Amino acid sequence: MTNSMPYSRHDVSFTSGDASCSAWLYLPEGVTSPPVVILGHGLGATREMRLDAFAERFAAAGIAAFAFTYRHFGDSGGQPRQLLSIKRQLADWDAAIAHIKGRDDVDGGRVAVWGSSFGGGHAITVAARHPELLAAVSQCPFTDGLASARALGPRASLKLLPFVARDLAARARGADPVTLPLAGPPGSIALMNAPDALPGYEALIPPGASFVNAAAARVVPTITAYRPGRAAKKVEMPILFCVSNHDTVTPPEQTLRYARTAPYGEIKTYEAGHFAFYLGEPFEQLVADQVEFLTRHLDAR
Repeated sequence: MTNSMPYSRHDVSFTSGDASCSAWLYLPEGVTSPPVVILGHGLGATREMRLDAFAERFAAAGIAAFAFTYRHFGDSGGQPRQLLSIKRQLADWDAAIAHIKGRDDVDGGRVAVWGSSFGGGHAITVAARHPELLAAVSQCPFTDGLASARALGPRASLKLLPFVARDLAARARGADPVTLPLAGPPGSIALMNAPDALPGYEALIPPGASFVNAAAARVVPTITAYRPGRAAKKVEMPILFCVSNHDTVTPPEQTLRYARTAPYGEIKTYEAGHFAFYLGEPFEQLVADQVEFLTRHLDAR
């Protein structure tokens, strides 16, 4: 990448609720008190799954980047493992923002949030709750649980219910969660079973790294009821929506309807699938657009 500046990466942890979240802080060298963008991933994913690629580009442009992993996943704390709680994940975002505001090596007054997929929905919710932020990026965002359930299909959705019942019973007994695959092949029982879902997840895992393809089944009803796109109209700062025209997981038609309600929204669409955003030419196009947007609104130098 031309005209980029060097940066350093630091292992960081911060407290959220009853546990801690692990994170990477990317600091551009030679920049005093840089602005910062906080990055959170999608459904059950961890920061190792290509958040580093985006963070590196932001840091090379003079913007500090803080990529974290939600509690209950990866190397972050939290018991039980693989618990996907929307309430807890949003609390993790709040804790990440508080942590950044308390640091003396970044400018806590120039902060943006960046989320992808399920995290893209969270980014909308978080931006609506934190008017002090200067910008937000919502990439291939999950915006409407009902729309995503329809994309999965009624028959596939019904097949999840026995697992939900067993997991709720396990929670009542204090037993380990009953889990569902996050992604599976077409026709399989999984939270996502579009043709590109499982290979898409697998393509994001670095060589030699491990990834637990599972989440506690109790999350299914809350995912269906979660409609973060409705908060777009309450986002008081510039927000960039990066939307896949061929999204098999988060239907673009509904996402675009919500995006158009954001008072200061900017929308860019891409001829790439939901899982193609992280690699190759789609990634290059996306990250260039995002660097331009963040540089403009964070007044990065």
